[in-house]
Amino acid sequence: MVVEDDAALASTITDGLVDLGYDAVAATRSADALALVRDTSFDAVVTDLRMPGTDGIEVLALSKRLVPERPVIVMTAFGAVDTAVESLRRGAYHYLLKPFKVAELDLFLKRALDDRAVRREARTLKKAFGDRYGGNVLVAQSEAMREVRELALRVADADVPVLLTGETGTGKGLLARVIHAESTRAAGPFVSVNCAALPENLLESELFGHVKGAFTGATSNRQGLFVEADGGTLFLDEVGDMVPALQAKLLHVLEQRVVRAVGASRDREIDVRIVAATHRDLRERAKEGLFREDLVYRLEGVAIEIPPLRTRRDDIPLLVDRFLEGAKAANPKSPVERLAAEAMNAVLGHGWPGNVRELEHAVSRAVLLGRDVEARLGDLPPAVGAKRMARAEVDFGDAIVPVREISRRYAAWVLERVGGRKTIACEKLGIDAKTLNKWLADDDRD
Repeated sequence: MVVEDDAALASTITDGLVDLGYDAVAATRSADALALVRDTSFDAVVTDLRMPGTDGIEVLALSKRLVPERPVIVMTAFGAVDTAVESLRRGAYHYLLKPFKVAELDLFLKRALDDRAVRREARTLKKAFGDRYGGNVLVAQSEAMREVRELALRVADADVPVLLTGETGTGKGLLARVIHAESTRAAGPFVSVNCAALPENLLESELFGHVKGAFTGATSNRQGLFVEADGGTLFLDEVGDMVPALQAKLLHVLEQRVVRAVGASRDREIDVRIVAATHRDLRERAKEGLFREDLVYRLEGVAIEIPPLRTRRDDIPLLVDRFLEGAKAANPKSPVERLAAEAMNAVLGHGWPGNVRELEHAVSRAVLLGRDVEARLGDLPPAVGAKRMARAEVDFGDAIVPVREISRRYAAWVLERVGGRKTIACEKLGIDAKTLNKWLADDDRD
């Protein structure tokens, strides 16, 4: 839509835009302009600033109020530049000084419409990501997981690194995505890399990128995952397995917020939020010389420990329901709707050394193999029904047991009493995390 009180100029502009492929309409009177601006089908507005009756600022304000994302380009004479600058402060996309060529207007219209398309796509992706990974995706019936979810949501908008710890399969990757989805960076990219899955030279190139010819096989430039994650979040899974040489480069990125590709001579500024995860004790690895202590401090902007599934059995029924829903969607021909009582009892009693990931696989197997509305015990993995997890007990009766078993049972009992929160368990027992993990090491090992 073109708003211009000079009929001849309005005709010239609209005719030129039509020749370039636009569907352009002109309004030369204030009443017509205000009526057309209310039509939300227009993709862009081009308006003169100074007009009798309604001026361009009023047209801009009305358009922004009705369709905030619709770009508005203002036209003005040289003597009204100050007003044009004011229009930019109020949301105009750009201003053009008269006289100008229609080709110049075409250039800025294309840029404005492209920007709007990108913003729409980003908003759509953000909504889709948020729908899938918003805070409600975390099952948190147990007190321990409620605390984890609350802490994750509190730090989501804080622009500090987050370190997620916990046993393999507890859901660290899911929590990282929740933190991103709930942050102000949600419209930006979420990029994930497993630091234990790639050899050193490939991981370096994957993270930092490389220039053509930097090494054998580098036939083209590669920007790297830090650059891909610019404006968003980079998730470093199993960061505890990163080799010391790459730890030094990671520390430099965190401190300077710049990255240098392999073989490059210049740094590149980046804006990336780091979320890292590990099942290892980084402080213990630092004592052993396997991990940089200064990097531990950098990664631990906020540390969140995810408790193992065996210490938060209140979450198991809800997790089963969620995994049943997902497995049914993947196998719509399966008749399974729920677990039979015997199967559910076995699930509740199992130790789940593989944590949530193991439970998900077990439920998927039951849905795949089940032939009735209720999945039976035999439809679950054999290990689930083979041994019930013994509740931690401290009353041994007349039995004589090894000291190691006493330590294991007592540690498990304390951990259960504090809702799976290892930090509190260590405080209650007066031991460090390494000792607690050692005491618990034999729990459900077979």
